[in-house]
Amino acid sequence: MNLRYRYSWVLLLTFLSCKEKVNKLQVETIALNDTTEVELLQDSLVKPVLYFNVPDLSRLPVQESKAKFIAITLPSVLIARYHIDSRRDSIAALVTKEKWSKEDSTLFLREKQRFKAHDINNLLDRMITHPNSITLAQAAVESGWGSSRFFRQANNLFGIWAYNEDEPRIAANNNQVYLRKYDDISESIEDYFVTLGRARPYKEFRKARKKTNDIDVLLPFLRRYSQRGAAYVHQLKTIIRQNDLTRYDNYKLDPQYFKEE
Repeated sequence: MNLRYRYSWVLLLTFLSCKEKVNKLQVETIALNDTTEVELLQDSLVKPVLYFNVPDLSRLPVQESKAKFIAITLPSVLIARYHIDSRRDSIAALVTKEKWSKEDSTLFLREKQRFKAHDINNLLDRMITHPNSITLAQAAVESGWGSSRFFRQANNLFGIWAYNEDEPRIAANNNQVYLRKYDDISESIEDYFVTLGRARPYKEFRKARKKTNDIDVLLPFLRRYSQRGAAYVHQLKTIIRQNDLTRYDNYKLDPQYFKEE
């Protein structure tokens, strides 16, 4: 029997006209028994779905495999972006807030540490996200379009390493290298955004994304994500072009799955 249920994911405080509001995102989780249960994207308004037990998509015909990978991944990309963007909005509101509450300070200090920021303005710069097409292309490369063991067993799309033996992780080879194990795909994507937001090799990428969402401008600054450098950037450009991934840059979470409280 297909295990399908709904749960609510409560986001952190957002601010509007100096009044605090809480947005609740209704997220559906689907434990897959078969690839036929993947809900293909119908339009630019995307239902927030988290998939579990993703099978090896490489067994499918190429175009079907890619379509299913995008249908599985894009909702998680949008969920991860929404989490970060919501927290960023809350922190941006603190710039002009005369007196911070204990919750305000806790949020700021937690995100400041997480993104290794110097101050609040630097933190806001580091929390800027980037176009969906870039994230999808990197996810496709790093996970082999969803065929990697690390993606299927650890929800790790980007091959992010684990250095702490106390954190959930999975052995990569001979128990000498470990990769992080995530509870769901959106956690992996959020960690990827944090990595690009705080790591020194992506300093120029962060500067560029403050000014533009043009993928042709941004992609060259990701050359240090891989030892292949320029060849890696060329691969990303090719994947985006051949699979028309820029069409997903305007895709958003369907508003009907948000509730204001």
